[in-house]
Amino acid sequence: MGRAFEFRKARKMKRWSAMSKAFTRIGKDIVMAVKEGGPDPDSNSRLRAVIQNAKAVNMPKDNVERAIKRASDKSQGDYKEVIFEGYAQHGIAILVETATDNNTRTVANVRAAFNKCDGNLGTSGSVVFMFDHTCTFRVNAEGQDVDEIELEFIDFGAEEVFQDEDGIHIYAPFESFGAIQSALEEKGIEILESGFDRIPQVTKTLTPEQEADVNKLIDKLEEDDDVQNVFSTMQANEVEE
Repeated sequence: MGRAFEFRKARKMKRWSAMSKAFTRIGKDIVMAVKEGGPDPDSNSRLRAVIQNAKAVNMPKDNVERAIKRASDKSQGDYKEVIFEGYAQHGIAILVETATDNNTRTVANVRAAFNKCDGNLGTSGSVVFMFDHTCTFRVNAEGQDVDEIELEFIDFGAEEVFQDEDGIHIYAPFESFGAIQSALEEKGIEILESGFDRIPQVTKTLTPEQEADVNKLIDKLEEDDDVQNVFSTMQANEVEE
């Protein structure tokens, strides 16, 4: 298996771990999708993807519909996607994706988290080059052959395709998202979840004590409502099941 498989295995138990946090993230994604392409999922591919992700975390349909309605209101503020870069202890690079309607607040909160956990908030471009920006799809494996899907979707940019108990996973460069989404829909393959990840090109193994130091910063960042995702170059020593 390749880097995408190992990356997913390491993050599986952390992604969308808190239901309330998951709903907050989805709500922001809906606002950004509606502001960008309108409230009709049939003509807004980004919104379709967000709705799929809402289903994946069991977000009630009524919640989704209310969020779309609120996002369509012209008085609803917009969220801006902002990336922060820095270092945790022990030389671990940290990349933080946020969605914020108040950048001043978000900058202050992210900086405070780095400072409290003995990290250093860096400048733009200081660590982003250490991560490959990828798009990801999880599709229903029922009636599908993972090898056939891999062969079919190489032409659309797929770089790694694998299957686990959750379905078939497709990883590709960030810019391949639209082509793969369209191809899956045209072929009638059910998309269960989709999105974007930043996979570290090189990881660093730490002792359990050092790993705890880094996780202290990651946990602090993930507590902030403005933070959507946190990525690091730390190699997880153990994956919870």
